[in-house]
Amino acid sequence: MTHPRPFRFAVMAAKASSASEWTDTAKKVEDLGYSALLMPDHFGDQLSPVAALSTAAAVTTALRIGTLVFANDFRHPAVLAKDTATVDLLSDGRLEVGVGAGWMTDDYTWTGIAHDRPGVRIDRMIESIEVLRGLWGDGPFSFDGEHYTISEMNGLPKPVQPGGPPIIVGGGGKRVLSTAARLADIVGVNPNVGEGTVGPEAIASMSADATEEKLGWVRDAAGDRFDDVEISILKFVTIVTDARDTVAEKVAGKMGMDAATLLASPHTMVGSAEQVADELVEQRERWQGSYVTVQSDALESFAPVVAALAGT
Repeated sequence: MTHPRPFRFAVMAAKASSASEWTDTAKKVEDLGYSALLMPDHFGDQLSPVAALSTAAAVTTALRIGTLVFANDFRHPAVLAKDTATVDLLSDGRLEVGVGAGWMTDDYTWTGIAHDRPGVRIDRMIESIEVLRGLWGDGPFSFDGEHYTISEMNGLPKPVQPGGPPIIVGGGGKRVLSTAARLADIVGVNPNVGEGTVGPEAIASMSADATEEKLGWVRDAAGDRFDDVEISILKFVTIVTDARDTVAEKVAGKMGMDAATLLASPHTMVGSAEQVADELVEQRERWQGSYVTVQSDALESFAPVVAALAGT
């Protein structure tokens, strides 16, 4: 790619104890220059993404909204197609739809929803993406898959964005990332949470070397479309501080890694606004990671980086 894709930034937020707290968060995300407000999808202590994202869209004008990611096992794709098309319509075409196979063991334990092996969950997700795109498209759509059957259904309303909202698929394993490279508009490069919890395997897969391997899988599977894919890298820790080394030592100790690994990982950022901005430029050169998502605790402290880099 001759010109790198311009940076854009998102905030991952999920909780609020009142309407005003949630709408204030959405307005602040927009005011500080972030591109999008994104939400996870779990049954624990968080708002429901469909309702909360609709509310966020209603109190903002340019802010994009989306999921990281809808857990496919919890929503039939015909239901999700209607929900997402409605949110896209009511937000004037500002929705991004992250779709995942479902991973967190607690979600399945609490609900009793069948927790099939990863291969089956991924197969279902692949079919779901086809159903979503089909129902978002023009006219009636039919699909006869192993997991879903759709018969002459005209998905209404239609989304505002032609062909439907951009689809985000993220993961840390080879099969999910290869699938994302082939099917998604935005590929999220994440730690591997195959164990169903954020354990030692996930921590190990946050390293720069592991990321290099993941990008290799994405490039191989995407082929000619690699330059058309937006690469998103989710940040789990973002600490803007002038005491980089001291803070890195402390955080790395808590996460069970050494400070050098933490500082080299694309999923953790510790340093001054200038250091973090430089790091992001390097990561974009190396991995094309132009879409950067931080957790809500960094919303304000990370804003100077957004101001410096957004759109460049």
